[in-house]
Amino acid sequence: MPIYVTDELMYSCFGTLFDRIQANVPAAADDLLKSNMAIRFRCSDPVAELTFDARERPLQILYGPSAVKPVIDIGLKADTLHCILLGDIGIRKAIGANLLELKGPIWKTTSLASLFHQAQHYYPQVLHEYSLPAHCPSLTR
Repeated sequence: MPIYVTDELMYSCFGTLFDRIQANVPAAADDLLKSNMAIRFRCSDPVAELTFDARERPLQILYGPSAVKPVIDIGLKADTLHCILLGDIGIRKAIGANLLELKGPIWKTTSLASLFHQAQHYYPQVLHEYSLPAHCPSLTR
């Protein structure tokens, strides 16, 4: 069974996570903002979209389908994104393990490093608040 049973739960949890990061460590988004691009995560299980629009300040995080055209488009299971945010697997390792599909220049994903590093700090507490498991399930494509 997936960690997130509905897209609403996923959006709510991620909204809490990224709001907390932006409130406590606003500089975490600086590298992404310097990239001046948008990155979209298209998730399955549940079907959901998360877009980081860093084309201008402040960073906009869009939950659900949007008209923003991403420079990098990443397709993956929500559980894989969960494991990435926990720090149990990196984006490059997930690509190598065939756990996600990436369209766009892979090297530009490094602009997410600082933001996702902060997520590793805050995400377990957010999961606890939502009564969700803070472990990485077995991942398959």
